[in-house]
This record gives sequence, structure tokens and C-alpha cells, in this order.
Amino acid sequence: MPTGAQVLVACLEQAGVEVVFGLPGVHNLAAWEALRESSIRLVGVRHEQAAVYAADGYARATGRLGVALVTTGPGAANTLGATGEAWASGSPVLVIATDVPTGLRRAGVHRGSLHESTDQAGMFAPVTKARRSGVDALSAAHEALAAPQRPVYLEVATDLLVADAQPPPAVDDVAHAAPVPGDVEAAAALLQAAQRPLVWAGGGALRAGAGAEVAALAEAIGAPVLTTYSARGLVGDHPLAVGLPPHVPEAGRLWDAADVVVAIGSDLDGMMTQNWRMPAPPALVAVNVDPGDAGKNYPADVTVAGDARVATGRLVAAVDGGRAPWVELDALRAAARRRLSAEHPAEMAFLEAFARGAGPEAVVLADMCIPGYWLAGFGAVAAPRRLQYPMGWGTLGYAFPASLGAACAGAGPVVSVSGDGGFLFACGELATVAQEQLPLTAVIVDDGGYGMLRFDQRQSGRETYGVDLHTPDFVALARSFGVRAQAVDGLGDAFAGALAEHVADPAPSVLVASAALEPPPTTSPRWYRSSRA
Repeated sequence: MPTGAQVLVACLEQAGVEVVFGLPGVHNLAAWEALRESSIRLVGVRHEQAAVYAADGYARATGRLGVALVTTGPGAANTLGATGEAWASGSPVLVIATDVPTGLRRAGVHRGSLHESTDQAGMFAPVTKARRSGVDALSAAHEALAAPQRPVYLEVATDLLVADAQPPPAVDDVAHAAPVPGDVEAAAALLQAAQRPLVWAGGGALRAGAGAEVAALAEAIGAPVLTTYSARGLVGDHPLAVGLPPHVPEAGRLWDAADVVVAIGSDLDGMMTQNWRMPAPPALVAVNVDPGDAGKNYPADVTVAGDARVATGRLVAAVDGGRAPWVELDALRAAARRRLSAEHPAEMAFLEAFARGAGPEAVVLADMCIPGYWLAGFGAVAAPRRLQYPMGWGTLGYAFPASLGAACAGAGPVVSVSGDGGFLFACGELATVAQEQLPLTAVIVDDGGYGMLRFDQRQSGRETYGVDLHTPDFVALARSFGVRAQAVDGLGDAFAGALAEHVADPAPSVLVASAALEPPPTTSPRWYRSSRA
């Protein structure tokens, strides 16, 4: 009979898992031995948080399950920040952690065995959709992948890994929820009568692979398409894609003028709506696999509950097509970019230089830093899943460790963009990058501290305090790990040329640019909308 560790790994293989990110500990070595004999690639990281970030980066780049395997107690606890980011961003991630042997447990008592917690699974309750125990990773994987996608925590007592175990029963494939026909008809009637419809597409549309359906609906009703951070690139460079965030007045006026908004796979969160300063539209159609999520922030007149791709396809079939757009988007985009270039010339020049250097095929991971804010809101994104941004939870230090997972996905050249502060959260993963020879370029924009917080302090009329950092020689740091590294001044032509060379080289590398940028209008100090009572 197989051991629990062998069953655990066999379940991952049955779920189609190709790579696992993890860190070994005394309690999970049996799983390491089972992975040694499997077809799954094991990527050993230097911190448990990085394991879940990498699993999240892999999941966002591929749409498949990301898996992290860590040890007991503090090893499990170290994953919580990254698990929270995956939860807030709707990523299908499976976090597997061991627990102390069952024979050492006594219900309701902390006895003090190695790595023991009173309630280890309870730590994960706020940041997972489910907590499971045992070695049935197949069911846990399917639960993470089932809509609405979110992380699942699987806890395995150490002694179960070496004990005999029965393989779990087969699990049915994940089904796509179909909408109620009457809801589709009611939504179609609102869209058909609209004079100025607007499509607002979010991460649920991207995770469902609904790009073609969203574009088809927009074409049918002549609607501009606004996308959230999570859905950047959903419809590529389609003529009806606004290509700007609603945080700029030119795009925000589309929301204000619309007589019907159809929100597809979005909960209309605070970061996209400037903390709900945007007024409720005259009519709202919500397409969402989770009806409760659909109307929690703005009341929906009609909710079409179902998978975004299936439900939007039904809407396309239910409306008359061929309506002309009600707004000239080329002129709107040109006017907005002229204004932004006049107000933020260095920042817009950075976006142009980055696009030239990275190229349209790159998978870009933008951290919570000023360059990342500009890329997330205004950078060119040619296709779905080519931009990752932690505006989920807003976790600083996401981009570089998540890029490990994106690099394992083989979806294209991978570029992470971090500030000098955020990169140091996980700089030890340079060892992972070197050992695994992961094909990625880590860009570090060094402005000598936490630039956004420095801006906030200055905006409030205070001297900077606690935000200026002593940082290492990043080039020397990377080279000490055996990773190619280069430094450039500024974010202009020299940066673009160097980035292009790094992206063309499949070996891992670090590119450091010394520069300071001003934050974009997508950050809260620069929101143009007034707070609503």
C-alpha cells in the first residue's frame, strides 16, 4: 500500500500539477522523497512566503493551479501574507502544510512539541476559501480551481505522510456555472434599450477566459470596455478597449455618462472606483459567478449568476448586434495621453521606454512601487495574463518572488519591477533564481527609499521620516549569487536598451535603474473624485 506522502503527490499529478514551490522541514521530508520519484518539478525557495507568491505567480500566468508545500508551525505561518494576496486576487493556489504528529496532539491543549500551534488551520481561515486535512490533494485542488477561485489550505499531520494510505476517489472535472435564462433576458433588455452602455470587466472575466465574449458583447452594443487591474489585456488592443483606468477624468466620464453599466466578473472594488466615489450608474447589470459578490458594493438591477465566459456568451446571443460606439475612443485616448504627458513627462517616457525594452510578449509583474503603479494603470498590455499586480491585497514585495512562478510557466519572457525597498523583502530568492536558472529579469528602480510613502509625507506638509533607506549595492548583491547584473542611470533610452538585452537573454538577470518618479493619478492621494458622504 502506498504511503500518505505518495498518495499526496499522486493526487497532485492527477490534478495536472507540473511544478511545486516549497521549503523543506523536518516534518515534510517524506513528501520531498515522494516528489523525488514523481514527474513534478520541485522548486525549493528560501522563504515560505516566496513559495506561495511563486505559486500565485504561476497560477496567474497560466490559469492553472499553483501549489506551495511548506512545513509546520512557523513555516505555515510565514505563508499567510502571500496567501492573503492570492485570496484577495482570486488565484487558485493550494497551500499544503504539515502539522505535528497526531500522537502528540491533545485536543484543546498546547503541549509544546516542535512547531506546535493551538490551531494552525485556524490561522488560514480569513485568507482561504476552505481548510482541509489529510492527503487528498486532488479534492483540495479541484476546490481551489472551482469558481469562485481562491486558495485552499490542506493540512497533513506528519505521521500520516509515512503511514499506509488509500488513494482517494476520483473527482469530477470543474463544471462551468450556467446562468438562469430569465436573468439573461432581463439583462439583454436593459442593454438593448441603452443609448450609452459601458462594459466594465474584472478579474473574474479574465479567469474565465472570457476575452472573446467580452469583446463580442462590446461590439454588439457599441460599448467602450474598461478593465480592472486584474483584467488588463483581457481584450488586447481591441478598438473598444479604453486602455485607461477610470481614475483619470477622461475615462471616468465614460462611467458618468453611461446609462447602463454591465460589470463582468468584478465586484467594483474600492481601488478601482476610488473608494466608491464614482456614483452608482442609472442601471447596473452584474455578471458574476458569485451573486453575493456581484452586488455588495453597487446594487445591481439585474444579476446574471454564472461563469463569465458562458454568461457573457449568452448575453451576446440575446442582443441585436451591429450598434456603433457612442463615443470616439481614439480622440479620448489621445487627449488623455497628451494631458498625462504634459503633467508627467518623465513617467510617461518611462512607460514608453519600458514597452520598447520589454516587448509585447513579456509577462510583467509590477510591485507596489511607483513604477509598478504606472505600469499597472497605464502600461501597454497586449494580451490576458501578461500583467500581474498585487491589487488584491496590495502586498509590497510581491513581484520578484511571484516572478519565479511566472518564469516556470513558460508563458514568455518574464520581467519583475520592484522598488529598492520591496525587492529586499525577498532578495534571498536570488539564490533560487540562480540555482534553478529561471528565465527572468528583475528590474529594481532605486529611489533610495519608500518613494510612495515619502510622497505622502511631503503632501501632508511634513518632513520625511523613516522612509529613506540604506540599501545595498544591488549589482554586487546579484553577482554574489552568480546572477548577471547591470546598473543604468535613469529610465530613458539607456534603460530601454539594457532591458531589451536582458529580456533577450534567457539567463536570469538583474537590471538596476537609479531614478525617482512621481506617483500616478491611480494612487489615492491623486484621485480626482471628491469623497461622497
